[in-house]
Amino acid sequence: MDGSAGRPREAFAIARDGAPIFYSVQGPADPAAPALVLSDGIGCDGYIWKYLKRDFADHRIVHWHYRGHGRTPVPHDRSRVSMADMADDLSAVMDAVGVERAVLAGHSMGVQVCLESFRRYPDKVSGLVLMCGSYGHPLRTFKGRRTLEAALPYAAFAINRAWLGDIIGSVWRNVVPTRLAFAIATRTEINAELVRYEDFFPYLEHIASVDLPLFVDMLAHAGRHSAREILDTIDVPTLIIAGERDGFTPMNLSEEMHQRIAGSELMVIEAGSHTAPIERPQLVTEHLKPFLERVNAAEAAARATAAQAGGAAASQAAASASDSSNRLPL
Repeated sequence: MDGSAGRPREAFAIARDGAPIFYSVQGPADPAAPALVLSDGIGCDGYIWKYLKRDFADHRIVHWHYRGHGRTPVPHDRSRVSMADMADDLSAVMDAVGVERAVLAGHSMGVQVCLESFRRYPDKVSGLVLMCGSYGHPLRTFKGRRTLEAALPYAAFAINRAWLGDIIGSVWRNVVPTRLAFAIATRTEINAELVRYEDFFPYLEHIASVDLPLFVDMLAHAGRHSAREILDTIDVPTLIIAGERDGFTPMNLSEEMHQRIAGSELMVIEAGSHTAPIERPQLVTEHLKPFLERVNAAEAAARATAAQAGGAAASQAAASASDSSNRLPL
């Protein structure tokens, strides 16, 4: 990777099953610089992080693409798209970058990925930023109903039927990346008064290109996954950001996480929808900046304490060795 801080350095990590996972790193090349790892929602390749990347250029920002998303190819084993697989991929990316501990930030399904990563790799997590997401079973709470959970098996059946899947895929690729789709989104979820067309349209362009059968399989995995049982065990600083008008992952889910995660902070973005981070980015930055400063200060203090303890132990060992060498045999 390019070692300069001016433009993102790009490469591929190798997952546990050998799958290549694309990632980019921007910010200081110094490995000691604080790291922030970004995990997208399903069907996304980074549109939601536009302003966060701009406002936190002093951090090492690691952004990666899920399997079959962005520049990460569809895996040979198409079944490897569970939240556990995603958490393992995130860990592989951190290892490839050389980041031992980082704040994990997730949006939408990325919240589940971050929580699953804490479950599987707690020593790699220095903090959590959970944006507009749920701890699990998101299909049961989508728009406050279980309709999507009930409909998904029928959608999967249709998409995986050869001729019907081809028709659905063609319509999907041609209708989704259009101004019509944007207009529908502003009437059904996103706040038209706050979101910019040029900020949201990259999402429509990308999701239209995602392999539909893989997308449906990943969505089904997300729907079955839950990390509710580990919320009480989270012992790292946690910032929860919720959109007041979020219909995809309603605000009460964020409130429940806040109640169950000891010491967590909850920020509600007034009039914000599921895309609140690009609707009111300045509010996100205002809350996220002091949170990261506190986490980074705590991490630096912990490293200093560990270094002092290591130095003292080394000195004691050296003294003991010297004392032993000076003793005369009886």
